[in-house]
Formats: sequence, C-alpha cells, structure tokens
Amino acid sequence: LESFSKEIFPDISKKVEEFTGFSVKPNLRVEFPDLKGFKLLKGKKVFATKQSRDFVDELFSAVADLDIKEIAKLIEKDTEKFLVYSTYAKSYISKISTTYGDYLDSCVYLNKFILSSYPKIILYKQGQPYDLRKEQVESGYKGALKMTMVEEIVHSTQDNLQEDNKNAAINVNSINEELAKIIINLEEDATKNLYDYLQLQTVPDNFPIAKRANLFFMLNPDNFVVNELGPDVMTYSHVEIDPKISEIVPELSEIYQRWLLPIQTHHAAFSTMEGIAEFAVQNILQNDDDFQNYLTTFMGTDFSSYKVRKNMGKELTEKVFNKFGKDAFRFLIEKPPSTRELKEPDLYLKRDLSTGSKHM
Repeated sequence: LESFSKEIFPDISKKVEEFTGFSVKPNLRVEFPDLKGFKLLKGKKVFATKQSRDFVDELFSAVADLDIKEIAKLIEKDTEKFLVYSTYAKSYISKISTTYGDYLDSCVYLNKFILSSYPKIILYKQGQPYDLRKEQVESGYKGALKMTMVEEIVHSTQDNLQEDNKNAAINVNSINEELAKIIINLEEDATKNLYDYLQLQTVPDNFPIAKRANLFFMLNPDNFVVNELGPDVMTYSHVEIDPKISEIVPELSEIYQRWLLPIQTHHAAFSTMEGIAEFAVQNILQNDDDFQNYLTTFMGTDFSSYKVRKNMGKELTEKVFNKFGKDAFRFLIEKPPSTRELKEPDLYLKRDLSTGSKHM
C-alpha cells in the first residue's frame, strides 16, 4: 500500500495537472492512518460550529474507542450537540469499510484498514485456485489505489468548492443545533401532542429524553423536509409544512426556510467536487489496465458501464468540458453551479462565465 502509493504519487499528480490545468500543491502529502486514525479523520471532516468543534472530536474519539461510558458522559454533557452530531458519527463510521481515501488540509489520507486487506478479501471471495487469480487481483488493487489517488489529488485542487462546502455545512449544523435546542426545551404537553401526531415509536414515560431525541431525528430537516418533499427540495426557494406541526412548534417553518439555502449550497458544492473527480478518473485512467482490472475484479463491472453511471455532478462537468475543454474545471470551481444548474446543465452553460477566457 505505502510503497506503491508513494511510487505513483508523482505520476498521478502530473496527469491531474495535465488534464485539469491546475497545479497540484507542492506541500501535498499522503498519509496512511490506521482504523482509529481514519475514524478521527472523519470527525475532522464534520464541519461543526466553532462552539461544537471540541465536542465532535471527543464524540468521534469515544465512538472510535467503542467507549460506551464516555459516549454516555457526552450525552449528559450536551444532549443538543449529541443529537446533531451523533448522526454524522453513525453515518460516516458505518461507511468506513467502503471508503478508500479522503482529503483534508493539504493531505491525502488512504484508509489503511480496508486497503491493506482488500486484495486478500477479494482473492478469498473468488475462491480457489488462488494462484491463477493472484496477478489479476494485484493489478485490480493497483487500479483501486490509482483511482483513489486521482480522486483525492483532484479534490486537493478544489479550494474554492471545499470552502463553499465547509461554510454551508457549518451553517446547516448551526441551524440543526438551534432546532435541537427547541425540541429539548419543548413543554411536556407540546412534546406529547407532537409525538402522538407524528405517530412515532412508543417509549417509556420514564425515559423522556428518548421522546425528544425521536422528535429531533424526525423533524431534522435533512430527514423531514427531504423525505416529505423529495429530492427536488434541493431546487426549491420555499417550503411549507403541516399547519398542525407549525402550531405546536411555531419556529419550525422559519428554521426550515433558513436551512434551504445552505443545504442547497452544500449539496451543489459537494456534488460538483465529486463529479469533477469522477470525470477525471474516467478520462485519466480510461486506458489503464490496472483500473480496468479493478472494475472487473473488484466491482464486477467494466469501463463502458462505469462511464455511463448516472451522476449529476459528472454530467454537468462533462457538458461544460465538452464546450470549454480544461477551462471547464476553472469555471466550475470559481463559479460553482446552483442545485438547479446541476439538474439542468444547459442553464449553467447559459451563464456569463466570463473570466477572460478566449471562449467567452
């Protein structure tokens, strides 16, 4: 893992520079954290409010150590923050085994826990005779590392999008903290009426915090608004909620309205970053035998199927690239699309993307 990654790093960096037109940071480095280290990294990737930063780091550390007592202490210490950030801990850490790498603060992190074991897992899964398949599996493994390296080095060139994504996520989390405080401080009658109206799972009367936790997880806009209105909410400018719910929690409608812009900014920035990275992989590694073997041996697919995979960010990137060549990456990073433009790329192409380019 480490020797091959370090070996390909200069070549992949050069290919990313040639394809995107962006210079790779001279101080960009590669690290190989163990399982706990990668879990703690995931905590750092949660863009918490300033007053919650230490709490999030403590929470991810406790979860990484499977320290039930420390987790219980954190719940008692600040229930509101726990409600908001425990969802990240559950989501991020549950995906550790399928996450090859990540990028943060001028460093590419490769997941040593999964990548160091992956070839053996695939070889064992395919069964005997192992010797006949070993060479193809080794090649596929190298392809996985090349793909991950391309993705994360591309992410290292996306500073403006990274900052947009970070600031939007902080705003979303700030609003969620506000909602958690409102739910925690609801009067008993309001809590009971809302709980009954939403028909949530029954919990014992002597466990009142469970009711409020269930209410928060239900009314959290990332869950409630998206599930009620569907993914198209990412293009809405206004949301309306059930009048009965608004009657019990009058602040809710205004909170949801304030949540719309930052969640849409976050969604657009993140989708664009991922789309550019996937488009870069598709083009930089399209003739790479190791990558072809990765798709076949590890993913059970082929390059043709990989190329046509649906991805809004990639589809937008492809359309802008087809019109402007490598200038497309500069446009997308410096002038990020909205969620509507992600959904309808032609709207983005109608923009005045003027940046002194000969194309404009």
